Amino acid sequence: MTSVLYPDLPENGLIVLIGASGAGKSTLARTWPASQVLSLDALRGTVSDDPGDQSATGDAADVLKLILERRMARHLNTVIDATNLNQPVRAELVMAAKRHGMPTAAVVVATPLPVCLERQGPRPDNRRVPEDVVRSQHQAMVHSHQRLTAEGFNTIVFADALYRLEPFLGRLSQVREADLGRDGSDGLGDLWLARRFFGPEILPLWRWRPGSDLVTGRDRVAEIRLGQQYLTLALREDVDGEGDFGFDVLLPCPTDPECDGQAWAPSYSVTDLHKALTGAMDNDPEIVCTVHGGPDDVDQEADDHDERGRDDDPEGRADLKAQAMEAISA
Repeated sequence: MTSVLYPDLPENGLIVLIGASGAGKSTLARTWPASQVLSLDALRGTVSDDPGDQSATGDAADVLKLILERRMARHLNTVIDATNLNQPVRAELVMAAKRHGMPTAAVVVATPLPVCLERQGPRPDNRRVPEDVVRSQHQAMVHSHQRLTAEGFNTIVFADALYRLEPFLGRLSQVREADLGRDGSDGLGDLWLARRFFGPEILPLWRWRPGSDLVTGRDRVAEIRLGQQYLTLALREDVDGEGDFGFDVLLPCPTDPECDGQAWAPSYSVTDLHKALTGAMDNDPEIVCTVHGGPDDVDQEADDHDERGRDDDPEGRADLKAQAMEAISA
């Protein structure tokens, strides 16, 4: 049975991508749900912690074949994201599908050679394929096309003839609608903002702290905790005008390490969270302390102190405790 959306591919079968490094196979593979894609690079990373470790290819291929066999037995649609340029490799894949009565499709990703070569440039060293290898792969892709029918593939199609954008956007839209609760579910609720700023991986660690006295008004406090380490954040509403919102992270006061006030700095991403946890944000110029204010306030206090003289401190330093009490009572 063939879907209207995929006129050249079986709805449920084995889809083997064929192409040189840099052809765009992984980009195409991501248009299917991640659970349906078996990526040789990803499995190399699974068995060796390095997706570019070519010495792990054999082990990764063994894992791929094991998972493929189980998926074919369950009659699950499966996409093979690898170069698949060697006929013996393709033969094993086709045999696995046929053992379980699953149709097979070869998708030839015939990206021009200059493009494949150009795409190697931005890649990290461990993922960059030498030019001579890419040229050889591209030639193998060209020569493989006419043999694919004889190898047992039921369907052969070039990647640029596929209609993958619509189902890809449709799947992304479904995820977003579910997150927002527009599909009839509860959705993410008030966790949606946390995901928007810091990513989905943070959500299992996120807890709102209702009733916290660290903020006032409509602002809310949350905590990210794992074991003994944690961060405290405040959701600020109307920060730059009505309807705007953002998060601040709680930090030590940059002016006085013994200050009892709260020092907050804007946190825009998970990178800021990491900086806050490791102390790399302790001197952030945007820190505002509820006792000492921001950098401009501290500078002004220092100027005022200089004008009053240095009689209260023989070393010429401001009496921070007195300043704190003055700020609190003001």
